[in-house]
Amino acid sequence: MSAPLPGLALLFAELSLLAFGGGNSVLPEMQRRMVDVHGWMTAAQFNALFGLAQAAPGPNMMVVTLLGWRLAGVWGALVATAAMFGPSSLVTGIALRAWERFRHAPWRRAVQAGLVPVTAGLVSAGAAVVAATAAGTLSLAGVAVAAAALSIATKLHPLWLLGLGAAFGLSGMGFD
Repeated sequence: MSAPLPGLALLFAELSLLAFGGGNSVLPEMQRRMVDVHGWMTAAQFNALFGLAQAAPGPNMMVVTLLGWRLAGVWGALVATAAMFGPSSLVTGIALRAWERFRHAPWRRAVQAGLVPVTAGLVSAGAAVVAATAAGTLSLAGVAVAAAALSIATKLHPLWLLGLGAAFGLSGMGFD
């Protein structure tokens, strides 16, 4: 089922304004709305596009453009990208002016400190949603846990982790 352009614009404009701490913080809601609410794609399709966006050079939210492309072609890609980045860029510009104006206000440090755990929680929720959907079998769940552990414990580049995961999948061991 293809997505109507106004529906894509509304979805990504709303997510744009909710994306505190970056686009990855709204991944769980993005997936829920695209898969469960609208039925525009399956969870596996969403994860495949997310993986492709993460492996490609460029901004990590390139997934938005890929999702728009998948659902409505070139116009979908343009609408989704503009809707995701336009509103948040406008709000950021306004907020930066206010933030600079109140740079010596005592409440500014409290606000800044309070946003750190909120952002960390939103990004962690995004990672959990993608990992839970991708880990459809026990062996794939093991790969996800191993990749997370290696990512935390080492300075291994994420592309190596992607390559190791791909090799595991190609070996046939990931299909229980």
